[in-house]
Amino acid sequence: MISLAVLTLLGLSVCVAYLFRRSLIALILKLPSRSHDVKVTKNIQINMPDGIRLFCDHYAPESDDNLPTILIRTPYGRSTISVFVRCFAERGYHVIVQDVRGRFDSEGEYDPFVNEAADGKATLAWFAERKWFNGALGTWGLSYLGYVQWAIAADAPPFLKAMMPIMVGPQVFTSTYPDGAFGLCLRVSSTYGVYFKTQFLEQPIGKKISLLASMFLGREARKLKEAFDHLPIEEADVVVTGKRDPFFRNILVHTHAEDAFWKSRDHTAAVSGVNAAVHLMGGWYDLYLREVLDTYSTLRTGGKNPYLTVGPWHHAQLRPNLEGVQSGLSWFDAHLKSDCSRLREKPVRIYVMGLNEWREVEKWPPPALETSFFLYPEARLMSEAPMLDSSMDRYLYDPADPTPAIGGALLDRKGAGPKDNRLLEARHDVLCYTTPPLENDVEVIGPVRLALFVRSTLAHTDFFARLCRVDTKGYSVNVCDGLFRIEPGKGELQPDGSLRIEVDMWATAYGFQNGHRLRLQISSGAHPRWNRNLGTGAPLGAGTNMEVAEQVIYHDAKHPSALILPIT
Repeated sequence: MISLAVLTLLGLSVCVAYLFRRSLIALILKLPSRSHDVKVTKNIQINMPDGIRLFCDHYAPESDDNLPTILIRTPYGRSTISVFVRCFAERGYHVIVQDVRGRFDSEGEYDPFVNEAADGKATLAWFAERKWFNGALGTWGLSYLGYVQWAIAADAPPFLKAMMPIMVGPQVFTSTYPDGAFGLCLRVSSTYGVYFKTQFLEQPIGKKISLLASMFLGREARKLKEAFDHLPIEEADVVVTGKRDPFFRNILVHTHAEDAFWKSRDHTAAVSGVNAAVHLMGGWYDLYLREVLDTYSTLRTGGKNPYLTVGPWHHAQLRPNLEGVQSGLSWFDAHLKSDCSRLREKPVRIYVMGLNEWREVEKWPPPALETSFFLYPEARLMSEAPMLDSSMDRYLYDPADPTPAIGGALLDRKGAGPKDNRLLEARHDVLCYTTPPLENDVEVIGPVRLALFVRSTLAHTDFFARLCRVDTKGYSVNVCDGLFRIEPGKGELQPDGSLRIEVDMWATAYGFQNGHRLRLQISSGAHPRWNRNLGTGAPLGAGTNMEVAEQVIYHDAKHPSALILPIT
């Protein structure tokens, strides 16, 4: 059975590659017809100023025409994206795919995010010396492949005319420490992902089959769970890869954005000055959604006219790559070939979940009315402000049994995205507040937040908030969420000793239908999306001791806790 499953998986992989080459996927994505045969020249070396050689492959359309170029730089192996690369090359683009420093064939030491500006700009200089280069360049790619685009955006030569960074921003601190807490799932999974891809691509076919069988049987998922649950956190890299990872160890001790460690990896300053046309792509359940939307806002403030596409995706899905090819071809045709025939008219395209429809608007966020839904006793969520003198709910949070993350922005192919939350809502450490059935359809499009009045027995604790949609059968699905990490000095101290905090629940676009209900979850964790708060204030990587937090949520006239929604 195992052998059959592995052979089936390998067969499907071969079929997918075949379908791409035969243009069936191109038909599904409504791409222009394939116009060129492609010649691939492998292992081209590009010399860096310090003598290190980076290696790349050149996918060249067989044509005498003067054609533009797309650059893709990756730490994950050049062969892993060949099917996407061919989609571009077969439609009239030279494509250069390069291993970044220290990865696969490229020389040097891989220090994540550090050398991408210098190496990327040295690669741009190399283009200027190629006879086939026509002076029009675009960049493309998802996640790290998008980050490297921002690394070269500042002071780029004029021939960088178009960029398409997908599901990523220009810096990595806020995704590593979202909402002020450590993104455990992202960073442990990323550490393992780099390790696994290296192991897989560098092994003979027999070992590849063994690794695929191990994944099919769930061994890797179990190994990741063991790492997520392990204390101290600083040893999670050894649990999941068998060795110490310098980058993982470093990010645990550099916990502030102002640290030089993060400044050397931050290209935010490049955003406002970029001259290339930028098309940003994000996902409502993506780990980098906030960075994508912030980048869009910065570009708009700087007088630019970026395009923005946000779909119902999370980071581990294939679909964003496919959408990225489709939108990328339209974008590059418009800005590298002066062919705007397939470029949409409105710059912002968002997927409205619940209604399951795409919508185009002029800018993000669209106009909306901020509407408050107040917390009430008996698990109610109401549109009227409370008049009660005193009202509160209590629960205990035990980090030894952390409230789990069910769905949402996880780096987990099966576990991320919209999920049934009913088992989560039945836990003793989760409070729920629910509206009566809606009398009319309600569209929530924009940033969501929660004004919350709280008290805890611990100076170090978390409060997590999640918006859900409850259908007529009681099925509760997560829409968006966020976390607030309390430590001494954070939150607005009230006269009675309680704290007012504001939880940024990220952004969404969701249509709640007549008869459905809105539900607000409140708890003190979403493990392992964020590291569990041990309650002791111990250093992030070293803590092992845990304390139980007694939590109070207030909802009365003096403490009007409220979910604030942008209703269009």
